[in-house]
Formats: sequence, C-alpha cells, structure tokens
Amino acid sequence: MSREINVLAAIFTVSGVLHFVSPRTYEAIVPKPLPYKRELVLASGAVEVACAGLMLHPRTRRVGGLASAALLTAVFPANVQMSIDSARDGRKPWWFTVGTILRLPLQVPMIRTAMRAARG
Repeated sequence: MSREINVLAAIFTVSGVLHFVSPRTYEAIVPKPLPYKRELVLASGAVEVACAGLMLHPRTRRVGGLASAALLTAVFPANVQMSIDSARDGRKPWWFTVGTILRLPLQVPMIRTAMRAARG
C-alpha cells in the first residue's frame, strides 16, 4: 500500500474523530440551505472513519477508495462555504482565510489518492 493512501486514511481518521469531539466547528461550515446540520456532521464524521478503515484493508480498499472520493466531492461545498464565511468575518485572521482558500485545490490530489486506492 502506498504511503499516500496511509496518509489519506490518517487524515480521514483524525478529521472524522474531530467531527464527534467538536461538532459545532463543522456545523458552522455546512452550507446554509442544508438542514439537520448536526446530523450531517456526525454522519460525515462516521463515514470518514469508515472510509479510512476500508482503505487500509486490501479486501475493502476498492470500496473505501471509491467512498472516499465520493465523500471528498460531497464535502467540497462545505469547504467553499468555510472560505466564504472566513473572508466575510472580519474577526478571522488573514492567514486563516488564506489557509481555507489554499485548502480547496488540495481536494484534487486527495481525490486522486482515493481513486488510486480504489484501483488497488
């Protein structure tokens, strides 16, 4: 298994656990039109942890990779929302806003890594 897949699984695990430890942080970035913010945050956290586990085992790596790529695509609007909200919030430090914007293109290599996991 490639180092990149291990790193992606670690990122998913940490992020997934944080959804349960600090759900309000994630609720704030759920796009405004979506209802049931807490439920979406908890569900996406559980899915992240599950994807991580699935990617790490050879027999489930394909489904884990596909699910991870789908999840990364599905949460992209929340990442965009975080950047928009940060840019509008005068209380946020400039470096935080820049970080949220720079994070957006990182979704592409993460999706590529997930698809690499799916291909075995």
